[in-house]
Amino acid sequence: MPTYKAGIRWKRNGARFLDHKYQRTHTWTFDNGLRLKAAASPHIVGKSFTDSSVIDPEEAFIASVGSCHMLWFLSLAAGMGFVVNKYSDQSEGTLEKNSEGHMAMTKVLIQPMVSFEAENAPSQEDFIKLHREAHRKCFIANSVKSDIEILPKMETAQNL
Repeated sequence: MPTYKAGIRWKRNGARFLDHKYQRTHTWTFDNGLRLKAAASPHIVGKSFTDSSVIDPEEAFIASVGSCHMLWFLSLAAGMGFVVNKYSDQSEGTLEKNSEGHMAMTKVLIQPMVSFEAENAPSQEDFIKLHREAHRKCFIANSVKSDIEILPKMETAQNL
């Protein structure tokens, strides 16, 4: 089985530390050489200790769940002969105390909007089945304790 790696780099750069008044920006580096600036969420540490223009771990978590679901959905749709033209999603996550009293991403809401080639679009029943199966197969969803809700909508010619 493959192993995935991500490098995380942060430097204090002379800032005070013990009083928690240090910058939370850092860099993520991936195997392919891609580097992304990241930081703590301003909702967690306040705006003065982060950079709200870069990705934070909570956003990355939500994007990871949504992306995994989409990739499985596309694969399953192709396998069933349904041609997907567009897939968009505005995933949301809820950060709150979990049943153990720890802050956690307790819920992820995936809201895909999908359009198909008109001549071979799935029935509403098959569309929902595709999403259920994509959720069942998603590695990320299978790896977390968060409740994941999927509210899919199929785009029709009237919506375009």
